[in-house]
Parts: sequence; C-alpha cells; structure tokens
Amino acid sequence: MKRLLTLLLVLLSPSLAQASTRIKDIASVQGVRDNQLIGYGLVMGLQGTGDTLRNSHFTEQSLQSMLDKMGVNVRDVPLRTRNVAAVAVTADLPPFIGAGSRIDVTVTSLGDATSLKGGTLLLTSLMGGDGQVYAVAQGPVAVSGFNAAGQAETLTQGVATAGRIPNGALIEREVPGAMREMSSLVLELKNPDYKTATLITDAINAYAIARYGKRVATPRDFRTVVLNKPRDIGTTRFIAELGDLRVQPDTPARVVVDQRTGTVVIGKNVQISTVAMTHGNLTVRVTETPLVSQPEPFGNGRTAVVPRTQITATEPDAHLAVIGGSDLQTLVKGLNQIGLKPTDIIAILQAVKTAGALQADLIVQ
Repeated sequence: MKRLLTLLLVLLSPSLAQASTRIKDIASVQGVRDNQLIGYGLVMGLQGTGDTLRNSHFTEQSLQSMLDKMGVNVRDVPLRTRNVAAVAVTADLPPFIGAGSRIDVTVTSLGDATSLKGGTLLLTSLMGGDGQVYAVAQGPVAVSGFNAAGQAETLTQGVATAGRIPNGALIEREVPGAMREMSSLVLELKNPDYKTATLITDAINAYAIARYGKRVATPRDFRTVVLNKPRDIGTTRFIAELGDLRVQPDTPARVVVDQRTGTVVIGKNVQISTVAMTHGNLTVRVTETPLVSQPEPFGNGRTAVVPRTQITATEPDAHLAVIGGSDLQTLVKGLNQIGLKPTDIIAILQAVKTAGALQADLIVQ
C-alpha cells in the first residue's frame, strides 16, 4: 500500500506535471532510429515539361534501358520526347517497420525538367547505405508548386520540380534487429546536459523503487542514461512507462544569433554582469545636385555642367543605460530601454561578450 501511494504521488503530482516535460520528449532510446533510402527513377506522363533528351543524356539512356527490358528496341532510334524526367527518390525507413508496410517518398528532378506536375513515378528500387534494396516506390507525384511562362513574363510559385508520393513506397525487406534483441537499453538525451541526465535518473529510480522495488537507471555521462530492465516486464511496456515520467530539464546559458534574418534567441539562464553601454549610429548623406551653366547669348562660351555636392552628417542622441540582471525578464527589460533594432542588439551582444560581461555561450549563425 505504501509503494502504491508513492507511485501515485510521483505520477499525479500537480506541481510536477505543470512545470515539467515528459522523458520521451527530451530523450530517445539509443539505436532506435530511421534509415535513409535513395533510388533513381523516371517520371512519365508530363505535359511537355520533362527533360530535354539532347541535354540530359542520362535520361535518354535510362529510357532506352527501360524499353529494352520491356522488349522494345530503340537503341538506334533518336528519342525526342519531353514527357520524361529523371528523378532522385528519397525516403526515411522507420525503425522496426515490417515488410508490406508503406512509407512516403520524395521525388526530385535531376535534369532540366521545368515541372513534375501530373507525372507518375515508375517502379523504382530504394537502397540503403549497405547497397541492399529495402523498398520499391511507384505512383503519381503530388506537386504543390507550378511554373507558367510566356514570351514576356514568367510566373513561378513554390517548387515545381520536386514532389511527394504519399504511401508511395512498399517495404520489401526489414532492417535487421528488433527491440527484444537489443543487448542493453540506453536513453540518449536530445540536448546533452549533466543536470538533466541526473534528473532523469532520479525520476526513473523513484518510479522504479515504487513499481519494482529496485533502482533501474544509472547515468553513464551527460548524454546517456543506462537502464536495467526487470525480468517480469516487456521492453515496450517498460520504455512506455518510463517515457511518461516528467522532469524539469536544465538548459545551458546560450544566446543564438542569426545575422541573416536578424533573429536573436536568448536562453532563460542567460545573465549579463552589470555594465553601462551606449549605442548610436552615424549617418552620412552625400547629395549631388549638378547645375547647368549656359553661356550668354552670342557669346563664345560653351554649355557646361557645374558639380555641386552637399554632405551632411547626423548622429542621433545616444542614451547611456545600465544593463544587467539575474533573470531573462530583467535582461530583456534593460535592452528594451535603449530601443534597439535586432541588428543593433546583435552588435551589442557581441560587444558585451567581448567585454566578458555576457555569462553565456554566444552562437552566431
């Protein structure tokens, strides 16, 4: 009875459930992953938007090889069709998927085709990294973009040379290995951190003591937690029960800056030591207003252009502000006091990091 009450407290604590995250959302079982597949095929039935066979020789060779296998001899016949396009077919093979299941595939043009809309992918073998065929793909290609061109204007929306085939691949071979054949169960953190690994270990052991009467988790390092499955429970149920446990993951102090888009993301634990800063922009404007000098009537002079240049320099008032705080809200409030644009915030954060006052990792993308 005491163990049952402890188990209910672990699972149903309101404060823990509101401010925490499930283990399945921040960690995954090591070794349980997707496998990438790739293949080469032909898309047929295009309305004159396929590859130009004169420019895409590999498309012509593929078409000839396909027709040869079907008993049609076209080796000495020049092909000039525009209804065929050579494509690369890619897919992700989920873990533990069985033969006969279906997965989605992505089709991408390889030649100079302008659109794959309305085309159908012919039977294409999809191979894994080991060279083995794991699936075959075939079906109509769904394209969301379009491309319309005239003599004087072209309209393009989206990407017309790439598309998808929902459930377009049929699994023919299973990936070796199963959940029951795994020698050990290891949870791998998606965002490695020493404290988070320890919190996951404590939450699992607290649940295991109430459920099984013993500890089952041991932290290996800041990325992985080793599990020792009890004998009287299946692997799938064991992982499912642990995945619903909740912890409050710890996040490192980090600032991510994307200079191309002007995006600045500041982590919760970022702190700035108290500093005084000012930021201003100097704007120099050069205006050219040339004048035309006309000679007097019946004079011997010539019309000439007289240059006239006006240079002005303006610099807005720069306010000195004290920035610093122990939490994210105080930091953002201090930056907003100066009234900065994203590009200005990026420049200031880089300067503060150089000064040693930014107590976080600054990642510039």
